[in-house]
Amino acid sequence: MFLENTVNPKEQFGWIEVICGSMFSGKTEELIRRLKRAQFAKQRVEIFKPAIDVRYDEGMVVSHDANEIRSTPVPAAANIPILADGCEVVGIDEAQFFDDEIVRVCNDLANKGVRVIVAGLDMDFKGNPFGPMPNLMATAEYVTKVHAICTRTGNLAQYSYRKSRNDALVMLGEVDEYEPLSRAAFYKAMALDKASSIKVNTEKEPTDKLNNPNA
Repeated sequence: MFLENTVNPKEQFGWIEVICGSMFSGKTEELIRRLKRAQFAKQRVEIFKPAIDVRYDEGMVVSHDANEIRSTPVPAAANIPILADGCEVVGIDEAQFFDDEIVRVCNDLANKGVRVIVAGLDMDFKGNPFGPMPNLMATAEYVTKVHAICTRTGNLAQYSYRKSRNDALVMLGEVDEYEPLSRAAFYKAMALDKASSIKVNTEKEPTDKLNNPNA
């Protein structure tokens, strides 16, 4: 866990905090909580999010619990350093959607004395490490993994199961598209999806051959 009282006025370096987990685990809620504490302490704070994330509001970082904080949407990580000039604390939401440059940007800011707080999904809907998050977690001083509650077992959930059959890696969505699942529930759901896909393909094949005898 990170410690907010470890600032040494003689030390010029900052640090990186990463908040990660599945969807509906409270990542953004925790990010907003830390940033609002910094604002309450009258520190110079700037918050950024990917420009593609307009689910709730174009200019706000908003949690699933409707907690919000003013942010600056940016199309790429390279835009952050200029806009963050003079800040003491920088918050970044949905970091998994940024390009790999976000890792260098966060480290450069920390090396200049900035406290950098990053939130993002650590795994995609297939259960694979998501974008730049693994490298951010590796270089961060503090990593907090938060969990949702599995909708099928009631256990802790760390996977974001996509209920639709859209295979695009980046797909913004809510409860209608995603479901937080535990390890057991996630792999059972993935196995059922695979079996269902095989069944659909085998049922479709005879029809295709009837329509195209030369196939």
